[in-house]
Amino acid sequence: MRRALLLLCACLLLAGFAWPTGDVALSARLVAPGGTSPLLQHDRIEQAFRRLPHREGIVATSAGVDVFWRALDPGAYRLDYDYRPDDSQRGRMDFNLDFAVPAPAAGTPRGTVLLLHGWMMDGGSLLPWALQLAQAGYRTISLDLRNHGRSGMAPSGYGTREARDVADVVAALRANGEIEGPLHVMGVSYGAATAIFSARELGMQVEGVVAIESFENAGHAIRDMVPHMLHKAPETFAQQFTHRWLRWRMDDAALERAISKAGDTLALPLDGVDVGSALAEVAACVLLVHGSEDEHVPVAHGRALAAASPRARYIEVPGEDHISLPMRLDLLAPTVIDWLDHAGHQSLPSRYCPPPLALAQPQPETGHS
Repeated sequence: MRRALLLLCACLLLAGFAWPTGDVALSARLVAPGGTSPLLQHDRIEQAFRRLPHREGIVATSAGVDVFWRALDPGAYRLDYDYRPDDSQRGRMDFNLDFAVPAPAAGTPRGTVLLLHGWMMDGGSLLPWALQLAQAGYRTISLDLRNHGRSGMAPSGYGTREARDVADVVAALRANGEIEGPLHVMGVSYGAATAIFSARELGMQVEGVVAIESFENAGHAIRDMVPHMLHKAPETFAQQFTHRWLRWRMDDAALERAISKAGDTLALPLDGVDVGSALAEVAACVLLVHGSEDEHVPVAHGRALAAASPRARYIEVPGEDHISLPMRLDLLAPTVIDWLDHAGHQSLPSRYCPPPLALAQPQPETGHS
């Protein structure tokens, strides 16, 4: 979001137009992503998919949105993955990813995991998780949410409208045999909130939900995130200039106007996008994961969600932030996979949701899956 704002302001200045007010610039970005995050290493991901046997397609939803999906089958991928913060580029995460190309796995998948990405990302951003879960025996299906990747454009819903898209995609993929075994939904950030709304929409079709870094309320999250983004250290002289301008124009009143304007444009009051209320209505077991150092969506959001439902289980990960936490497969994957295995166990009492395993011990300096 920050990068998109800076690009918008720079382009207007070069074109000789008057500067937009801060609330107008921000409200436009709240309505639609306006670009792709620089964190997304698109070329590397696409190169990986060219090596991988997979299926992909488009589902046209009842709202008229074309939603792109990709499926990986279980197999012995022998994932070799490690990550580290790249100190030379503030806010970027660098990772290494390699894998074997397996022969088709025999038998039925132990379940299907639907993967939902964050704002300004796409389904490919969750490739490490798709491979990790696939080599654990799950079929994984990643979606590009509306306004992202190869999917169509439509009014954003902060998880609400996207959940109806997900339900339509699930119906279509179930009809053509792509969904086998217990269905789980896993999301990160914006995708985590969408996963919770999707589980409410799908009802008893979903066995388990994994929500990493979800916001508890869209309006509250914007009020937390925007000041943090504008006060991060700028990386270039141009960003120093635009940061100062935006901080000058973006006071509390301008932020409130931006939230209100975006809600009016979307016909969706953002303070009414209440993920906690949706979570209370989810029949499935839910595993919530949040980093203690998250400043984009502060940990108070995760704690509030944990209190919203007796079927929610909560893990707070020390020392991890909004960027690093989804990358920590070394810490999270054993716990997430074990929890999915048990959350999808048909013989469990209908109201029982298993506690998660303790997190794996971190590897020194880098994390390996």
